[in-house]
Amino acid sequence: MAEEELFNFTAYCLEVEEGSQSICDLWAHVDATVSVQGGIITGVDTFFLLFAGALVFMMQSGFAMLCAGSVRQKNVKNIMLKNLLDACGGALGFYTIGFAFAYGGQVDDKSFIGTGNFFLTDITENQEYAGWFFQFAFAATAATIVAGTVAERCKMSAYLCYSVFLTGFVYPVIAHSIWATGGFLTAFRTGYDDHFRGMGVIDFAGSGVVHMTGGTTALIAAVVLGPRRGRFYDEDGNPLETPHQFQAHSVALQILGTFILWFGWYGFNPGSALVISSEGSAQVAALCAATTTIAAATGCVTAMFTDTIIDMMATGEASYDLTMAMNGALGGLVAITAGCSVVQPYAALIIGMIGGWVYLGFSKLLIKLRIDDAVDAVPVHFANGMWGVIAVGFFSDPKLQAIAGYNITSSGLFYGGNGDLFICQIVAVAWIVAWVTVVMTPFFFLLKLAGMFRVDPLEEEVGLDISHHRGAAYDLTGPNKDDVEELMEVRASKHGKVEVPKEVVQAADDANDAFVTEEVAA
Repeated sequence: MAEEELFNFTAYCLEVEEGSQSICDLWAHVDATVSVQGGIITGVDTFFLLFAGALVFMMQSGFAMLCAGSVRQKNVKNIMLKNLLDACGGALGFYTIGFAFAYGGQVDDKSFIGTGNFFLTDITENQEYAGWFFQFAFAATAATIVAGTVAERCKMSAYLCYSVFLTGFVYPVIAHSIWATGGFLTAFRTGYDDHFRGMGVIDFAGSGVVHMTGGTTALIAAVVLGPRRGRFYDEDGNPLETPHQFQAHSVALQILGTFILWFGWYGFNPGSALVISSEGSAQVAALCAATTTIAAATGCVTAMFTDTIIDMMATGEASYDLTMAMNGALGGLVAITAGCSVVQPYAALIIGMIGGWVYLGFSKLLIKLRIDDAVDAVPVHFANGMWGVIAVGFFSDPKLQAIAGYNITSSGLFYGGNGDLFICQIVAVAWIVAWVTVVMTPFFFLLKLAGMFRVDPLEEEVGLDISHHRGAAYDLTGPNKDDVEELMEVRASKHGKVEVPKEVVQAADDANDAFVTEEVAA
């Protein structure tokens, strides 16, 4: 029935006689109840978005712990500061121009980039602030991916430049093209029947938009910046027969970071439903939580045991690599992010399994190409981001597409799709790689030509904590050797002869020698 044909109770009640007031009293109660219910729904949806955004922001601490554990002890302060500044720079960049470029302008405007709401000046409802907060957390994640790859050799000035540029311009263009209703690849456009190939791209939570964007940027930065000293070449520049492996200084921090990231992914994927008050949105969020968990677990197991089998075939001994397990789990998480709302649990298992193999293969490929990634962020985010976007073209279930809000004309190839969705997914991968490469490659080369990209060789050798941040991250000074001996003498005078444990004296000597060395270097 058309809206103008509905009975107008408000007008009727203004003119009704006093003796017929009962129906109007009932109408007033119904109207008030509907108003309250609407407020509750808005509040629940706003809380859901804020909570999910907080979980995504919590991933910053996961990245910080993972990076801090993966680098050498002499560079911990540096990488921690960069992770902190990712959050700060991302917030300021996304507040000023990033959010406007990504989502600004009229809802039905078809455009290459957003054109309104700079400095959040056009926001009229409090719920829109929650939307900005949620999207800012995603933008900051894209920037953080790069910091780990170029760790231990990148200048702070270069880091600040690319971080702001990425969150303020490069990432927003990708987000607008796929997630905004006016984007040329979006599946959410309203008011138009000319979606790309009649449908658009499915990237529910950002395998491509976030992870591929950050991973492609990290790959370009690693190639332009070059490897760490001693990683692939000796002091004379000759290739090493076997690349040198820099040991992570704290596996405890690595595994802590991995678990925090996994935890944060429950805001990343289920939170991308954006609302929770309807039956359909609740179903989408619940499915995302299940598929996310399955893919992460499968990626972990697949990467670790595949690496174990390969190593056992070469050496005859079985060993289990924690790094493979952790990054395999993260690879599975990245891979399922695009299709978490439109694939069945069995498909999540397959996607995570292949994600573990994708990580393992791409990690070994980088070493063969002598590309130095300090934390293996490129195999995790770039390679598995690409696989995640493509996987949707195989496994997307048309029934789940409808529940998730995708009103499109095709489905995954394994569900009888005509190939249009698969083509859209391939185009999205090509578009992200092309855009980031065309924009970021000259950007990094300009930084390199200006002498702003890489630290001095001596500073790199000493460590960025001492050369750039006023001292080491850890206080490694032990007890004074003379004080230890004096303590033992005092105890001996009271309790008889007490032997000073050799390891105590040696530990004191070693700690003080290390402290003196650091002081001299500083």
